[in-house]
Amino acid sequence: MPEDRPASATTPPTDDATPPPPAPSAGGFKAWLPLIIVVVLMPALAYAMTTFVLLPRLQKGLGITPAPVVGKEAAPAKKDDPNAKRESIVMNKLLVNVAGTMGARYLLVSLSVSSSDAAFKDKMTAHDAELRDMAQGTLATKTLADLEKPGARNMIRTELINGFNTILGGPVVEEIYLTEFAIQ
Repeated sequence: MPEDRPASATTPPTDDATPPPPAPSAGGFKAWLPLIIVVVLMPALAYAMTTFVLLPRLQKGLGITPAPVVGKEAAPAKKDDPNAKRESIVMNKLLVNVAGTMGARYLLVSLSVSSSDAAFKDKMTAHDAELRDMAQGTLATKTLADLEKPGARNMIRTELINGFNTILGGPVVEEIYLTEFAIQ
């Protein structure tokens, strides 16, 4: 019966005295390349998606059309231009319930809308019902606390200018004067 010898003693020695090749180092530029690509491309991709995909879809869903870009030559007259002829349209007696009072309080507002746009009166006349509806809808959302705040009239004026310009299709309305503003 054979002796129990270790296996290494029975196997002949090999000439592979060379060490195995070293493992590749885990550092350097190649390791950082994916991170650099992500840090550079993600903000650019987010900007592009917001500008070219999300905003157009939101505008389409809300029915907002972007205002046309007007060149310098065809720009409307500025507020500071003394030669610009300003026209005004009066919207009398807009009566709405004050929000949160269950019909116990009313807000009575008269407006004077002014602009130096050449087609201002025609646009205002054509969209009179829409403008009155928008103004009354905006005013009806105000509570008594909203109306008593120090900057309430300026806030209402700004909301009405933005709403009117949206309906009229561009920056037509330059100023709105609240000629009558009474809470009853």
